[in-house]
Amino acid sequence: MIERVKSAMVGLGAGWVLVLMLVLSVVSLAIMLERAWLYWSLRDDPAGLMRDLGRLLRSGDLEGARKRLEASPSAEAAVVIAGIVEAGMGAEAAEEAMNGASALQRLKLEKRLTFLGTLGNNAPFIGLLGTVIGIVGAFDELGKAKNATMQGAANVAPEAVMANIAEALVATAVGLLVAIPAVAAFNTFQRIVRTTLANTEALEHVLLAHLKATGAGGDTVEHAMEGAAEKAERPSKATPTPKAKAPSKGAD
Repeated sequence: MIERVKSAMVGLGAGWVLVLMLVLSVVSLAIMLERAWLYWSLRDDPAGLMRDLGRLLRSGDLEGARKRLEASPSAEAAVVIAGIVEAGMGAEAAEEAMNGASALQRLKLEKRLTFLGTLGNNAPFIGLLGTVIGIVGAFDELGKAKNATMQGAANVAPEAVMANIAEALVATAVGLLVAIPAVAAFNTFQRIVRTTLANTEALEHVLLAHLKATGAGGDTVEHAMEGAAEKAERPSKATPTPKAKAPSKGAD
């Protein structure tokens, strides 16, 4: 069994490992560029957005706040817009809407990052597999040289052994070259995602603080209070008083 596995490994060589690593590196580079473009297109000034949102909410301009958020391409704004849409239903409804929108944005931001993390963790092991195959090939050449004549071993074996060892070292180097950028990109993108979600949570609290301070949807509460005040000020209709009966004629 061992001989068969060794023959298969030596027969295939480490070339297929190098081809696999090349394909994985191309896919990894494509994902890095796509994710970098996405995060770049969603960039905005969270501090300025929070200031504008707070100012508009304090003035009671929910529609203006919505327009300001719609003008922003950021994921934070997309989440808070969902809360403003449901603001009329109360703070709890707005919070639930923002939680759902935040989950969708998180999936969008973390898409394909798992591939980078997996590749960064396993690319060195794939390279190590190529290294093992190369070393097995080198020892196989040494075994063949032992059974050959001294002249043949002196002329052929060193070249074949060195070629297999070089192939093994190249596989290790390629594995590291693929893994290091993937790990660096994965960590960088994860930091961007965490920062974006933290900014989103901060903006959510700004909106929720306003809704809870006004009781619910702000305008809805004010209209209800005005209606109650107007109803109280209306003069109530006088209820007719029963007429007094005339005293009946009777004996003293």
